[in-house]
Amino acid sequence: MISNQNKRYSEYLESELEAAAIYASLAEVENDENRATIFRKLVDAEMRHAARWADKLGIDSSNLKPKTSGPKILSLKFAAKLFGTNKIIPLLLKIEAKEVDIYANDPEAQDLVGEERQHSVTLRNLTKSPGSTGPWSSASILRSGGSLRAAILGMNDGLISNFSLAMGVAGGTNNPDFVLLAGIAGLLAGAFSMASGEYISMRSQKDVYEHEILKEAIEIQEWPEEEEEELTLIYQAKGLSETESKKVAKRLMKDPEIALDTMAREELGLDPSKLGSPWGASISSFISFVLGALIPILPYILRLQNSAFLLSTILSLAALAVVGGLLAGFSGKNILWGSSRMVLAGSAAATVTYFVGKLVGISVTEFL
Repeated sequence: MISNQNKRYSEYLESELEAAAIYASLAEVENDENRATIFRKLVDAEMRHAARWADKLGIDSSNLKPKTSGPKILSLKFAAKLFGTNKIIPLLLKIEAKEVDIYANDPEAQDLVGEERQHSVTLRNLTKSPGSTGPWSSASILRSGGSLRAAILGMNDGLISNFSLAMGVAGGTNNPDFVLLAGIAGLLAGAFSMASGEYISMRSQKDVYEHEILKEAIEIQEWPEEEEEELTLIYQAKGLSETESKKVAKRLMKDPEIALDTMAREELGLDPSKLGSPWGASISSFISFVLGALIPILPYILRLQNSAFLLSTILSLAALAVVGGLLAGFSGKNILWGSSRMVLAGSAAATVTYFVGKLVGISVTEFL
C-alpha cells in the first residue's frame, strides 16, 4: 500500500518537474517580456506543487529544480523557438487537462485542481489576440443568441431538403398534386423537427453555460484569493503589467457581481446577458425552414402545371446561390465561390433524388 502510494507521489513529482521545465524553456525563448513573466509564474506554481509531493516522499523540496533535459522538453523548446510559443500552447493545454483529471480523482490532490484550471485559463488567454473579434464581427453576428445562426441554417436545410424531395417525387410521377402534397408534408415535418431540435440544443447549451457561471460564482465566494490571482494572470496575459493587473483584479473583486461578470467573460468566454434564447432560436429556425422549403414548391402552389418543374428548379438554384453567398460573406470567404459551392451541392442532391424517384416510379408502374 505504502509502495503504491509512494509510486503515485513520484509520478506526480516527475510530472510537475517536467511541466515546470517546459514553462521555463518557453520563458527562455519568449521575446515578449510580459509573456515570459507569465511563463515564469507558471514555473513557480508547478514547483510549489512539486514541493508538496517531494515532502510526502521525504525529499528535501529546497533542492528541487525543474528538469533540464528530456525529449519532450527539448523538442517543445525547439518548436517554440522555431514557430513561437503560441503554437505550443495547445499541447500544454492537453497536459494541464490531463493533470486536472488525475488530481480531480485523487482526494489528496483535489485542492490543486483549481490552480491547474487557472493555468489552462492563463494559457488560453495568451493565445488570444485582442481586437480580433469585435461586437460586429462575423463570428459575433453568427453567435448572437443563436437566432441568426439558426435562421441561416434553417433556410439552407429547408431549401435543400424540400428541393430534393420535390425533385424526387417529380421524377417518379407526372402528377403535380403529388409533388405539392409531398412538398407540404416535407415542409411541415422538417420545420417542426428543426424547431424542436434547435430548442433542445439551445436549452441544453444554456443550461451548461448557466451551470458554469454558477460554479464560477461559488468559486468567487469560497476562494476569492485564488480568483483574484486568476484575474491578475488574465490581465497580464492581455498585456498589462503585474502591478496594473493586480490593481484591476483587486478593484473588480470588491464587487462580487462585477467579478462574476468579468470572470464569465474572461475565463469562460461568455456574456451572461447573452446566453441565447431557446425559444428565439426555435421560432427563428421554424420560420426560416418554412421560407426555404416554400421556394421549391411555390410553382406547384401557384398551379403552373407544365412549367412548375422548370420554375421550381430555377427558383431553387437561385435561392441556393443567394444563401451560399450569404454564408460565405458571414464567414469572410469568397462570395462567388460560396454561391457556386452551394448550387453544386444542392444540384447534386436534387439530381440523385430525381433519378432515384424516376427508377422507383418506373418500378411501381411496372408492378401495377
